[in-house]
Amino acid sequence: MSETQIPEEAPVKVAAKLKPVIDVRDVVHSFKGRRALDHVSFQVGAQSLHGFVGPNGAGKTTSLRIICTLLRPQIGSVKVFGHDVVYDTREVRRRIGFMPDHFSTYRQMTVFEYIDFFAAAYGLALKQRTQTIDDVLALTDMSARRNDLIGGLSRGMQQRVSLARVLVNDPQVLLLDEPASGLDPRARIELMEILKALKGMGKTIFISSHILSELAELCDAVTIIDRGKIKYSGSMHDLLTKTGQHPTYRLTLDDTAADVTSQLEQLPGIIQIEALTGRPEYRVTFDDTVTTTNALLRQFLEWDLPILGFAADRRHLNEAFMDLTERGVK
Repeated sequence: MSETQIPEEAPVKVAAKLKPVIDVRDVVHSFKGRRALDHVSFQVGAQSLHGFVGPNGAGKTTSLRIICTLLRPQIGSVKVFGHDVVYDTREVRRRIGFMPDHFSTYRQMTVFEYIDFFAAAYGLALKQRTQTIDDVLALTDMSARRNDLIGGLSRGMQQRVSLARVLVNDPQVLLLDEPASGLDPRARIELMEILKALKGMGKTIFISSHILSELAELCDAVTIIDRGKIKYSGSMHDLLTKTGQHPTYRLTLDDTAADVTSQLEQLPGIIQIEALTGRPEYRVTFDDTVTTTNALLRQFLEWDLPILGFAADRRHLNEAFMDLTERGVK
């Protein structure tokens, strides 16, 4: 959005509007009497980059293992492209690529040998394997390391090799369990850029993390799970713009602007105005049954305010996450 462009009134909810690629319904799964998943239901839309977020031990890995057919749900159903993970296992596996949080890499193999091994396991012919390996190495920026031993690669490089391995069968859905775990900041950023490129290629990506802010700029939808129960599932926009029942936006003005706190407080529907430090900047919380972002921005423009930005306040993302999840370990 440009600095003075009026934001859309009703952002598209990707996960809700598109036919679900992953459909989880009322799933229950227990281990030794402990309920890891407690009537879990959510959907992932086609070509969505959907975050799956929760504290450690919340049930993320169990859910992913059920979706990728490695576990059977004890109660409930899971479908991928309409195929049941229990009764249509082969069809589900044709369409998915699963990257676990802890994966085995054959350290004495080169990068090429490792990916070639899995390409052969998927039944790709030799000529097709060579081209496919070239493609996935280029996509993950590992072409220059194709002859390096995996054991000599950094954690970030090994993550890229694992992602390349997941891509050899050209899956329609990628299931990634904590793919950025243990990576340095640069490696995280580069991994996220790769995922954006994959989404641009039409892939549906379901990515788990215990750090919500890590996925804020990446995902268009998010599901939050805590202690085996779904706390939120929907568009990232709604989670970013709302804390409790009220949207919160950040208004940033030019350095030359005078204090406008009193003006803002007089607007209809305003619940709270918080002046922030640094340049003239305000956190604006309002009742969206009384006013809208469009109406507020129009008023700012009528006042001829030197606006640099008016956007959802992402600081509230972590606050929303803390509100939705419980303190302590179950």
